[in-house]
Amino acid sequence: MLALCALLVSVSALVAQANDKPAFVAGTHYTEIEQPVRTADPSKIEVTEVFSYHCNHCLSFEPMLQAWKKQLPEDVAFVQMHAIWNAGMKSMAQAFYTVKTLKLEDKAHMGIFNAIQMERKVFKNPEEWAEFLATFGSDKETILKTYNSFGVSSQVSQADARARGYGITGTPEMVVNGKYRVSARQSGGQTEMLKVVDFLVEKERAAKK
Repeated sequence: MLALCALLVSVSALVAQANDKPAFVAGTHYTEIEQPVRTADPSKIEVTEVFSYHCNHCLSFEPMLQAWKKQLPEDVAFVQMHAIWNAGMKSMAQAFYTVKTLKLEDKAHMGIFNAIQMERKVFKNPEEWAEFLATFGSDKETILKTYNSFGVSSQVSQADARARGYGITGTPEMVVNGKYRVSARQSGGQTEMLKVVDFLVEKERAAKK
């Protein structure tokens, strides 16, 4: 009986120890950002997805991401940000922030994805972007003016600086509260990436208490 009791106590201790271990580990499932990047609203837990319109993984991830986004609690702020590594990506980022500024994301966001990846469209200049984006609910002149505006240019510059601060190496990648970077490659897949993000959101929520 004494031996049995000792065994049960030992098993219980091992179970408790296992339960104390975090589900995901820094350096294995996610990366801690060496110099945290300041978030827009410190009262919220900010989750940022860095994507690119020419990334096929981003396109396949988009429906999953939007479904996840709809279930976010009020203390979480979700932000999408276009990666900028060359001139072509800068023009896509300008298009992205143009539709955000004009509140056309619901129609235009997937439209841009499909045009670039399914229809293989190449937009060579602002006029071609304006002509295409005008099909989603605004006039070409307004779009062109917004595309070339100081406001959009500022958003593009800020996105570039933030991505560098995050240490983004690919797309899609997600960043939690400017402190943790998560990729599908590191976490084990797109579904797992969202699980790691949820874990880190809870970690940040607990830290705020």
